[in-house]
Amino acid sequence: MTDQLEEFRISTSNWLEENCPASMREAATTGDLTYGGRKAHYSNPDSKRWLDMMAKRGWTVPDWPKEYGGGGLNKEQAKILKKEMARLHCRPPLIGHGTWMLGPALLEFGNDEQKREHLPKIARGEIRWCQGYSEPGAGSDLASVRCKAEDKGDYFLVNGSKTWTTDAEKADWIFCLVRTNPDVKKQIGISFLLIDMNDPGIATKPIRLISGESHFCETFFDNVKVAKKNLVGELNRGWSIAKALLVHERSMMSDMQSFIPKPKYTLEEIAKSCIEKLNNPREKAVLSDRFCQLQMNSQALALTQQRLFEEMKAQQPSAAGLIMKYYGTENDKNRDELIVELLGHSGLGWEGEGFEEYALEASHHFLLTKGISIGGGTSEIQLNIIAKHALGLPD
Repeated sequence: MTDQLEEFRISTSNWLEENCPASMREAATTGDLTYGGRKAHYSNPDSKRWLDMMAKRGWTVPDWPKEYGGGGLNKEQAKILKKEMARLHCRPPLIGHGTWMLGPALLEFGNDEQKREHLPKIARGEIRWCQGYSEPGAGSDLASVRCKAEDKGDYFLVNGSKTWTTDAEKADWIFCLVRTNPDVKKQIGISFLLIDMNDPGIATKPIRLISGESHFCETFFDNVKVAKKNLVGELNRGWSIAKALLVHERSMMSDMQSFIPKPKYTLEEIAKSCIEKLNNPREKAVLSDRFCQLQMNSQALALTQQRLFEEMKAQQPSAAGLIMKYYGTENDKNRDELIVELLGHSGLGWEGEGFEEYALEASHHFLLTKGISIGGGTSEIQLNIIAKHALGLPD
C-alpha cells in the first residue's frame, strides 16, 4: 500500500471510530436497515444521524463524483473504506435500488439535468426508488414487456402493470421499462422512464411470499402522465440501459451477505451440534462432506470476488464476473438446504410452540433464498448468459 493510501486508511479509520454510533456497530434486523426516502421511519435516531454524517462526506456512495453527492473516491480508496467499515462492524448508512442500480445507470446514460436532479437526492437518502421491470408474462423474458407509454406530445401516457416490484408501497419513484414502439423487434421498442410514485393513476398491491413476507408488490399504471424530461437515453433504446442496470443488480445480489442482517445461528454451529449426535457413521460422513464442500465453496467465492476486484483495478476484463450472481445465490440456497436438513423435524417449523427461535428463523430463511435466486434474473437465465458470453456457446 502506498503512503497516500495508508494515510487515507488511517484517517478513515479514525473518523469512523469517532463518528459511527455504537448502535450502528451492532447486528441489524431487517427493519433496522436504512433505505431513506420521504416515507422513511427511523426507529433508532442513530440510523438517521449515521446516514446524515456519511452523506455529508459523500460516503453513502463513495465512488460517485462529488458534484452528484458522492465521495469522489477512487476504487482503491473505496475498497479501503469498505474494509475499515467491515473491521469496525459499521452498518451501511444507506442501501436500496437508488444507490445499487439507478445511480450507476444514470451516471452512464442520464443527461446532466437528470443527474443533478436525482443523484444528490439518492446520495442523501431523500428519495427511495423501486424497479419496474418484470410483468405478468415478462419475467425471465424481460424484453416482452407490454406496459405501454404513448407519446402525447409533451408527455407520455403510461398504462399497464409491473409485478415483483420490491417495496413499491414504500418507494417515492420508480424506474420503469415501457413499450414505446410495438411494431419493431421487441428489444428495440423499449424505453426507460423515471416515474414519480405520487403521480395520479398509480396503485400498488402487496404480494405475499412463501417465506411469509411481503417485500414485493404488483404496481398498476392507469393513464399516468410522465413528462418527457424523465426519459433516460434515447426513445426506443432503453434495452441497453436495462441490461447495464441488471449487471449492477446482479453484482449487488452476489454481495448480499455483506449487508443483510445475519441470522442468530451459523452453519458451523448447527453442523457441529447436529452431526455429533448422529449414530449412523455413513450419514455422519456424508453430511460432514457436504458441510466441508460448502465451506470450501464459500471460500472460493470470496477469493474470486477478490480476484475480480484486482482485475478491475488493473483494468483487465474478466468473464468471471458473470458467474458471481449465479454462484453466490446458489451457494446460499445449498447452505440453507443443508441447515434445514441437519435440523430434521425442527427445521420444518413455521410458528408456535415446540420450536426454537433459531430453527423457525432457519425455515423462513430457507424459503427466502429461493426468491433471491430468482431476483435479478433466474439461475437458468444466468447459465444462459454464462454460456453465451463467457464460454462462447451459441444461443
